[in-house]
Amino acid sequence: MNTAFRAVLSPCIGVCTLDDDGLCEGCLRTTSEIARWSQMNDDERLRLMEHVLPGRERARAPWADRLREGELLRRALHPLGAVPGAPGWNHEELIDLLPPGQLAEAAVLAGLVPRAEGTQVLLTRRTDGLRHHGGQVSFPGGRVEPTDADVVAAALRESHEEIALPATQAVPLGFLDPFTTISGFRVVPVVAVIDPSFVPQPEPNEVADVFEVPLDYLLAPDSLRRVEVDYRGRRRVVLEYGWPGQRIWGATAAILFNLRERLERSA
Repeated sequence: MNTAFRAVLSPCIGVCTLDDDGLCEGCLRTTSEIARWSQMNDDERLRLMEHVLPGRERARAPWADRLREGELLRRALHPLGAVPGAPGWNHEELIDLLPPGQLAEAAVLAGLVPRAEGTQVLLTRRTDGLRHHGGQVSFPGGRVEPTDADVVAAALRESHEEIALPATQAVPLGFLDPFTTISGFRVVPVVAVIDPSFVPQPEPNEVADVFEVPLDYLLAPDSLRRVEVDYRGRRRVVLEYGWPGQRIWGATAAILFNLRERLERSA
């Protein structure tokens, strides 16, 4: 395999505790594999990332294999070993709206829950009194902090803080395309399978509600509306899903649209 031009990032997500089998609870590597990481060549790292660790993940979290779209998602997503570094796919549309300076890095967790009735997407509704995005539907997530090992670690940390999701109940699958927000963030969506036994515990200062929407509904073209609005002197298009009791629009709707597009291209 020629991997000369592919950077393979460490799978560390900042959860560095050994389980009873001697595996790191965060990245599932042995202490020997962790110690040898810097000496491995890219072929060794890719084998570990794409074959060895996924096998251990399946053994630890058998519910992750219940996701009926699992194989299609793995083809559609950017792989975990290659975090996309491109600007947001919508970046050019927002050039006249962005604040000056470099965009801040952020990550969100697009959680997919395997249910008997079909895959569900886990979403939150922000607390109304928040200064930014109060009352809006969103994915758990936020700014990537200096203490985060990478964007996956940031998405998992934020999900734990907002809805008490343990890292052991989420299996990251890969990344969607980055998305630029008018508030000056480059957001990397991390797609993950969520343990169906997980019971959310919303942090009331940030999250008012946690709910699920069928993935089939969000992937159906007829479910998505394009609404034209006048904003800062230009006619712009905002994406929106109408779901009973919830308005799913803006960045969240755009990320779901990107998921639909990538799945359609990979089908």
